Amino acid sequence: MKRKGNKLCWHLVHTSGTEMLLRTLLITSLLGWATCQESQSMTPEEKTVIRDQIIEMFDHAYGSYMKYAYPADELMPLSCRGRVRGQEPNRGDIDDSLGKFSLTLIDTLDTLVVLNKLDEFEDAVKKAMTDVRLDNDVVVSVFETNIRVLGGLLGAHVMADLLRQRGERMLWYRDELLHMAKELGHRLLPAFNTTSGLPYPKVNLRYGVLNPLSRTGTESDTCTACAGTMILEFAALSRLSGNSVFEEHARKALDVLWQRRQRGSDLVGTVINIHNAEWVRRESGVGAGIDSYYEYLMKAYILLGDNVYLERFNIHYSAIMKYISQPPLLLNVHMHNPTVNVRSWMDSLLAFFPGLQVLRGDLKPAIETHEMLYQVTKQHKFLPEAFTTEFRVHWGQHLLRPEFAESTYYLYKATGDPYYLRVGQSIVEKLNAYARVPCGFAAVQDVRTGIHEDRMDSFFLAEMFKYLYLLFTDKSQLPIDIDDYIFTTEAHLLPVSLSITQPPCQSNNTEPVPASIEEDMFTHSCPSMETLFPNNPSFAKTIRDNYKYLTGVGRAFHPSPVREIELPLHDNEMEPVEFLKSMGISLTPLNEVFAGQTEHKAVYRVKLVAEVNHTMEEEEVLPHVVQLISPPFLGRTVLTAGPATFGMDLTKQEHGVKGSIVRASPYTACEPIDSAVALKGHIALALRGDCMFAVKARWLQEAGAIGVIFIDHREGSNSVDTPLFQMVGDGDSTEDITLPLVFLFSHEGAVLTEALEEHHNVDVLLLPKERQLGHDKAKKTLGMNIKLRLADEEELEDGSARGPTLEFVLEKEEMFLQEEEEEELCEQQQQQQQPAQQLCSKAAEKDRTDPCSADSCQTTNFNSKPDANP
Repeated sequence: MKRKGNKLCWHLVHTSGTEMLLRTLLITSLLGWATCQESQSMTPEEKTVIRDQIIEMFDHAYGSYMKYAYPADELMPLSCRGRVRGQEPNRGDIDDSLGKFSLTLIDTLDTLVVLNKLDEFEDAVKKAMTDVRLDNDVVVSVFETNIRVLGGLLGAHVMADLLRQRGERMLWYRDELLHMAKELGHRLLPAFNTTSGLPYPKVNLRYGVLNPLSRTGTESDTCTACAGTMILEFAALSRLSGNSVFEEHARKALDVLWQRRQRGSDLVGTVINIHNAEWVRRESGVGAGIDSYYEYLMKAYILLGDNVYLERFNIHYSAIMKYISQPPLLLNVHMHNPTVNVRSWMDSLLAFFPGLQVLRGDLKPAIETHEMLYQVTKQHKFLPEAFTTEFRVHWGQHLLRPEFAESTYYLYKATGDPYYLRVGQSIVEKLNAYARVPCGFAAVQDVRTGIHEDRMDSFFLAEMFKYLYLLFTDKSQLPIDIDDYIFTTEAHLLPVSLSITQPPCQSNNTEPVPASIEEDMFTHSCPSMETLFPNNPSFAKTIRDNYKYLTGVGRAFHPSPVREIELPLHDNEMEPVEFLKSMGISLTPLNEVFAGQTEHKAVYRVKLVAEVNHTMEEEEVLPHVVQLISPPFLGRTVLTAGPATFGMDLTKQEHGVKGSIVRASPYTACEPIDSAVALKGHIALALRGDCMFAVKARWLQEAGAIGVIFIDHREGSNSVDTPLFQMVGDGDSTEDITLPLVFLFSHEGAVLTEALEEHHNVDVLLLPKERQLGHDKAKKTLGMNIKLRLADEEELEDGSARGPTLEFVLEKEEMFLQEEEEEELCEQQQQQQQPAQQLCSKAAEKDRTDPCSADSCQTTNFNSKPDANP
């Protein structure tokens, strides 16, 4: 079975037989497709080849950054230049990672050591010391700056100090990176100046938070992970510098989150108020917004040896496995009502969780969830930013995130199963095939289209290459003993010896855990494969096999040659498709059309051809439009927009919503609106990013807006190349939002904002696309059109016919059952329907090997009652 363009072909042979034989043959064939090398070990030579390939890929990515971007924070791999904040279009909160401190260089430093590029490491350290400034007048994310820059400086200092102690390199090094880390730590500390002890989400590197020049300090909320992912870096900084203030603040933030957990479920929410410590979003999961909070509780115990962290983690973990884990899925629930799922999709950040479960010693669910994620990557090439419980794309973006590679590495280290080497190999090959560009590696704007996005985040170099290289490298080949270190959430290396070589904070008043939980053998110790799975080296495969065809993709990493399937069809007057449906057989899109050449006598060959709609993986989204109706546009400029699942339902508004547009201030609309007077009675323009759509909508509704047009902050996005999506709420009730809301991609948004800048007064209509002014509704074709001809056996035997074929073509609006022998069918139709004569006579002139297409030959409806579901 192969796929060609958008059409799916499946050859079936009509012979005498039984339904049981059909099932047996089908299952046997599927097993053949599933054959892969997971049970085979990978030779040292194969590992060496892949390892060298990873090094070459790293050189391409890092070399491109240094050549085209340095000293900028990040590389723009499509533009082949650096991304400098303030010189490129504002992307909203994404840009809060950029602080004009050569982010990618700092984030990559200890990766250079792991990959044994010690000359490059020494050179990069000197560049960091000379070129990097940490006192820039720029507002940055506390969370991102901590894990990427502070963690990068600490990891690089640890590596530099180790090389210096060996007496072979870095003899000139005098702890300069540690001094830079201390400076940055002090610049982040003002963020903790809150009544609760939870940090502000942003800080100005030069002016702090409360200074009038800081341009920040008005935020009231932060995510749980943002507040709870400080302890490793801050505690390491305290232990290495001797100043306990950093660890004390990070511990206090963790204490607050622990105290504010929901006592009945032991779960935490996603967003919390930094002043009164009240939950703002009570959705609980293990993905975006919470993920690294759980990770840092476990790793804080490993790094610092404080049992309190482990006890807290174990209590949370029991709650996760009770409420959130639905193997192999991990679904968000409401922290106060954890028996009810609050959404039917998962985000890609939860891919780290199997790796954390390995550290916990809970291998079975780790293997299950990882296998589910692997099946999703096989279906979509990469993990989409979010995907549904049915493994369809929810958000199609892929930012080259490393979490799946991270969990693959942990599972291989825990099991030694070469299957995970094959998974790693697939990651390497897909990155090269679908993300590599001349100036580095580019994120994928949508996994369904494969279109690239002009960004290569620093974590790609900090994490992805580190985990992939370690996966294919034996310990003896590494320049350091990797087991002496714990990975931060950004994969920076901190020595586990800190707990015994450096004194703990004297003012550690961490609240003890008040309640006990049911403990198991690994509650306080690392897992043992011998204990978990005695005398069973194939335990991981046994668990995986239950999820191998979870997404409907029956191909393994290295598919065996595709074989034609011969299936019996009973002569019981059932339509072939109905017959297959009755047996539970459905058509699945594959990669190319498989054209079998096998000849059979006295058989009918049936070919099922389905045209696959590119957007079939999502629920249907009803397109809306923003139609410019004031002069000089007069309705001729129409911008395709996406709807929202909340707010006013524009499909129920006969004439849509009309108004003049006004740009909101602040443009992200994540706080009280400054331009409320100008905005009242108008339709607001607001930029996506920094907060949820529902939060923006509430602020704009309170300011008096009568509608909202959100504009995408991702440069280059457009409605032609990117499938529309529906904006969703924030997990809580959105019944209070009554505004009409639509979403424009950045290309369409630029048309609207340019119109506003040029003409100042622009009136628009917000309405469903089918109701736009001057738009005629297209009539939908209903029914089932059939052409059918069955050849006699003699025709097959004497070669006078070329294997008559039943061809099903599933179109977006209609379905045809066609016979490839167009000429004779058209002759039969001439007497039944005159219009078909001209059309079919044209088709008959075509080459006999080209079946009549929907564009070249219309068909006659032979059924008195059309059936839309064959």
